[in-house]
Amino acid sequence: MDLSTAEQILVEQRVANEAKSVGVAYLLWIFLGGLGAHRFYIGRPGSGLAILVLMVVGIALSPFGVGTMFLVPAVIWALVDAFLIPGMVQQQKEEVRSTFSTQMYAERVLAAQRAGR
Repeated sequence: MDLSTAEQILVEQRVANEAKSVGVAYLLWIFLGGLGAHRFYIGRPGSGLAILVLMVVGIALSPFGVGTMFLVPAVIWALVDAFLIPGMVQQQKEEVRSTFSTQMYAERVLAAQRAGR
């Protein structure tokens, strides 16, 4: 799929507009990392929900002495995310770039087909 320079510029502008910020992701991680907010922001709601559930269940079960079984994995997961955030943001940017490149190419092909009729 070969895009013209103008189309590539448009794709990169869309990526810049749609892409998530590493700084914002880290701020969410610092203040709400235990709730998975950074993962929701980056576009990974499934794993964000998993961290949230682990944390809530762990806190709810803490008075009974079994909350640690849920809190420890949630905290470790959140700490590991400190190293994964830049890669997750980059992957999100690549997904946006791929989506818009495909869309741009499809629009060009469709326009060419319409012009050929």
